[in-house]
Amino acid sequence: MIRTVATKPFDDQKPGTSGLRKKVPVFQQENYVENFVQSIFDSLDGFRGKTLVLGGDGRFYNREVAQKVIAIAAANGFGKVMVGHGGILSTPAASNVIRKYKAFGGIILSASHNPGGPHEDFGIKYNAENGGPAPEKLTDAMYARTKSITEYKIAEIAPVDLDTIGTVKAGDMTVEVIDSVADYAELMEALFDFDALRKLFKSGFRMRFDAMHAVTGPYAKEILENRLGAAAGTCRNFKPLPDFGGHHPDPNLVHAKHLYDEMMGPDAPDFGAASDGDGDRNLIIGKGIFVTPSDSVAMLAANAHLAPGYKDGLKGIARSMPTSGAADRVAEKLGIGIYETPTGWKFFGNLLDAGMATICGEESAGTGSNHVREKDGLWAVLLWLSILAARGESAMEIVTKHWAEYGRNYYSRHDYEEVDSARANALVDELRAKLGSLPGTAVRGLKIAAADDFSYHDPVDGSVSQKQGIRILFEGGSRVVLRLSGTGTSGATLRVYIERYEPDQSKHGLDTQEALADLIAAADDIAGIRRHTGRDKPSVIT
Repeated sequence: MIRTVATKPFDDQKPGTSGLRKKVPVFQQENYVENFVQSIFDSLDGFRGKTLVLGGDGRFYNREVAQKVIAIAAANGFGKVMVGHGGILSTPAASNVIRKYKAFGGIILSASHNPGGPHEDFGIKYNAENGGPAPEKLTDAMYARTKSITEYKIAEIAPVDLDTIGTVKAGDMTVEVIDSVADYAELMEALFDFDALRKLFKSGFRMRFDAMHAVTGPYAKEILENRLGAAAGTCRNFKPLPDFGGHHPDPNLVHAKHLYDEMMGPDAPDFGAASDGDGDRNLIIGKGIFVTPSDSVAMLAANAHLAPGYKDGLKGIARSMPTSGAADRVAEKLGIGIYETPTGWKFFGNLLDAGMATICGEESAGTGSNHVREKDGLWAVLLWLSILAARGESAMEIVTKHWAEYGRNYYSRHDYEEVDSARANALVDELRAKLGSLPGTAVRGLKIAAADDFSYHDPVDGSVSQKQGIRILFEGGSRVVLRLSGTGTSGATLRVYIERYEPDQSKHGLDTQEALADLIAAADDIAGIRRHTGRDKPSVIT
């Protein structure tokens, strides 16, 4: 039986960078989930009888929302829902399942790297048939629908047993509960030389992978320990928990400091890594050295040919605008295209689909390739392991040799989290108003060469995305970028990106914050960060 339920719009269902993210109690409001899911389906055409992929990162409220999505999908005419075992699929695994089984699209239940729990964060996003996040024109249509929705359809069906792999009927629709890990592990075996990686671990190579009680735990356990023979205990915190063990599942030097401390210690393993809530981000730390996400993109691109899946070379490299220019120098040497996009993985999708790019990366610890249409944390770890195995060198040696060849991009991101939205918007508005007067002036002895609000012209579909981040470019290649993030759920997050290019190898050993000190001070002088935010220092420095 299908019920049509009368409802009223909510005024806060505008999707951000990666779908709709709010606190759990917001999603628990009557009809809140139903309204948004129905608005997604109302914005789509041609899905009757087709397959929908469904999965999430296992955070609090994941199972309940999964049941709602299944019932609404059944009422709206989908022929089949493929759902991960226990309602769990990592974001890159979901992208792979959509692509492998030629599904119509997928719904991913995740707030990515944000905390989980009864009073923490939840999220819903839609991925299109290419496996990538919905493009802006589609999310705009969804938002428009949320503002006018008057009813939703839902099937009165018994809850689906998400813990038993197999196929069941849900009304006229089929629900297939699939092994969350199997398809993804098979894809990784096709891209990387697992025999070479087994030899690496058999040689005594030691690694630490922290899954942060998040979704990559079962994937890492199966691939690293079971298939590649890494020592038992290599994977820590590998059991996904609804509240991520009470921790913040963001793989950075603040929330994974224990891993950093271990990798800098006297008995450090050879290699350390971590991933986030939904498995699309990565943290890379070699023995004695942290590899910044921006550097990691460049180094993976420079060495990707050492893995079988990339032996024929790269078509191009794409990076988000705030990501450092380190990858640009690799692209120049390889003679391939380099594409600078706004923040948000959906902007890479067109380039990947058009065959213009092979590896993509963001400074926010997201790296991926054309194997799926999402960033992929465990993939980045496996590519790093493949490079270490092929070169027979440590991460420290690979990093320092790369800097010697290409120069070093000193780079840092300062996050001011949960800033009052009005204050954050006032900062941005004031800065935008004076962009035209900045070029030619000097701050802290640094001469400003250019200043703008980044606009992106998509080379594939011709679309234009404006106001994607304010750039202050200094003579000599240094820059400061400021933007408000779309991934938080409370107030506004101001992100400040600071970068200095240093070609002189003798100056590659400086502390990053010291190397950037004058630029950090200049950013505050120009934008009035302390004055507007009321903060003396960032919430997080990465």
